[in-house]
Amino acid sequence: MRHIQNFENFLETGVVKKQAKDKEKAKFLLENSDESYEMLQLFIKSAGVFDKTANHIIKNAYDAIMERIRSKMAEEGYNSSGIGAHEAEVAYLRKLGFSETEIELADSLRYYRNRILYYGAKLDQSFAEKVLLFLEKIKSLL
Repeated sequence: MRHIQNFENFLETGVVKKQAKDKEKAKFLLENSDESYEMLQLFIKSAGVFDKTANHIIKNAYDAIMERIRSKMAEEGYNSSGIGAHEAEVAYLRKLGFSETEIELADSLRYYRNRILYYGAKLDQSFAEKVLLFLEKIKSLL
């Protein structure tokens, strides 16, 4: 697995900018994450977690996870944009006290979600289940 840069590197390169804390944006993103989570739960209840549903679950879990991370960043006065923004958001997990194993999982989720969207990758039930467990942890902590 590749090394995930430190969050401070993204600040130095301008991918992340420090700004005023944005409580409204944070609240909006948190609500969006909750809605994404609820819709994902409905989908799972209806369709289950199988190889056939894995891509859908992974893409939607990614959205719910990233919205929570972005919410925390906005709350703390950070905004990421441009090339590397998603990597910066994953790196922010380190500032939040997540383990290197969890950060690597989040980075692989970022990578595979892009593979699904842009290259037609097909992921499996096992990875979807790992992602769902990680989503539950993120939801309980952020």
